[in-house]
This record gives sequence, C-alpha cells and structure tokens, in this order.
Amino acid sequence: MRIAILSRNSKLYSTRRLVEAAKARGHEVDVLNPLSCYMNINARESSIHKHGVELPAYDCVIPRIGASVTFYGTAVLRQFEMMGTYPLNESVAISRSRDKLRSLQLLSRKGIGLPTTGFASQPQDIPDLIDMVGGAPLVIKLLEGTQGIGVVLAETRQAAESVIEAFMGLQSNIMVQEYIREAGGADIRCFVIGDKVIAAMKRQAKEGEFRSNLHRGGSASLIKLTPAERATAVKAAKTMGLNVAGVDLLRSNHGPLVMEVNSSPGLEGIEAATEKDVASQIIAFMEKNAKAHKTRTKGRG
Repeated sequence: MRIAILSRNSKLYSTRRLVEAAKARGHEVDVLNPLSCYMNINARESSIHKHGVELPAYDCVIPRIGASVTFYGTAVLRQFEMMGTYPLNESVAISRSRDKLRSLQLLSRKGIGLPTTGFASQPQDIPDLIDMVGGAPLVIKLLEGTQGIGVVLAETRQAAESVIEAFMGLQSNIMVQEYIREAGGADIRCFVIGDKVIAAMKRQAKEGEFRSNLHRGGSASLIKLTPAERATAVKAAKTMGLNVAGVDLLRSNHGPLVMEVNSSPGLEGIEAATEKDVASQIIAFMEKNAKAHKTRTKGRG
C-alpha cells in the first residue's frame, strides 16, 4: 500500500516509528507536512498539491496533527477522505476529541465516568461553579491547553476564585473540575486500537507536581488494568469515533474516570514502558481496515 503520514516533523519519534513499521511490512510511505499541502476542491476531480506538484493517490493516511494546526490539518485530512483515501482516524472524530468540552459532554451522555466538570462565562457564576464541583481543591483547565499547559490546581476557594476571574478577564475559555485526591498525582494512559486496549502505562507526577504528563517530568511504568478500566477506555474511544486513541483515566473511589481522549497519542512513552511494538500494531490494523474500505467504496461505484 501507499501510505501518507500527516506530520509536521518527520524526525519525531512517533512519526519515525510509524515509517519504520510500515516499511518493514512492505509499504511505501510519504511524510507530508499538512501545512505544506493545499487543495483543489471542485465537482469533477479534487486534488491535493504540495510545492506545485499534485500528490499521488494514497491507499491510507495516518493523521499526526498537532493541536495548534487542528483546523487546517483536519481540512487536509478531509480532502484525502473525499478522494477515497482510508483515514486511520477520521477528521470529524479528531475535531470532536480536540474540543475538550464537547468531548466531555458526549462521554457523559454515554454514561462514561468523568470528574464533575463545570463551565461558565460570567464572573457572578464563579461561587456556584466552585460549589458545583465540590469546592476546593479543584482543577482549572484552559480548553485550548495541551500537554499539561494551562492546567492549574487551586488549593483554596480564594485561589480558585482569583484564577477563574483572571482567566475570564483574559477572555479565555476554561472548565473547572473536581480534584481526585485519591489518584495521588497519577493517571493511566490506555492505548486503544480498534476495540482493544493493546497497551497501558501509569504516569506518575514528579514530586511537588500534580500533572502527570511526561512532558511535565512525569514518569511512566507498566500497569495492569481492571476489566472496568479496559471497558471504559474502549467505550470512550468509540464514543469519539476514533480507531486509535490514547485514553487517560484516573482511578477514583467510584471507579475509572476519563480525563481526556487523545486522537494523536505519542508512541515513545507507551513503547518504552510496555516494550510493545505499538507502531506495528497500528499498521496491521490499518492494513486490514483499508482493504475493507476499498471494497466498500468500490461497491458504491
């Protein structure tokens, strides 16, 4: 098969591993910076170009689209989809998961465990918003934040009111969540492919920090999941419509709680912690489903 990987940096670990895994299985791979791609959209024969040259037809496309280029990146991915290329994750599913508030609303509708979350826009609603999530300590999150950036732990009610007022004053969209103390500064990254959790790791925040992101200095280790955690992770990924996802869970006194569903999960931490060849499992999944996709689209013609 001919595979396109949408990535702004071909040297990133995740991109390199996917290229290696695809080539090892006999596929031809091109890494394309989505920002370098531009589109010809018409009723007869749409196309995608790069540096003045029309791109060839691809069987599959793997989106590794960073949060900062979600709008343009998903537009490029959508163009591939319109041209019949099989997407590992669909553009609509990526957009859905990138909207933190919308994703939590969708998960809650499916009865999936979540930290109690509040959202408001008016300063006069702050006292009730804080009460809604159980009071301080509580977590304040920028809706546009990634990798732990824009996440604040407010340990007192006064601190919470001050931080929320400051964010609102800057016209920033935030949500407020209950603090799950029993998680002990740790979360679980479940790597979902299709209808299975194929790998999982525990991420522990460094001392003095409550954010467990590896980018924030957290450490990763192997962990054994409970059946409830596996089922929650798979259901969360399916709710978003993602074939491949990193589902972040917290262990709470009332069961697993979903923090986030990541549509472009990194491979470095999970492969190191579990010693599993996650990249090859992604390519194997794509091989199987791209063939079925091709059969379906031919049938429509």
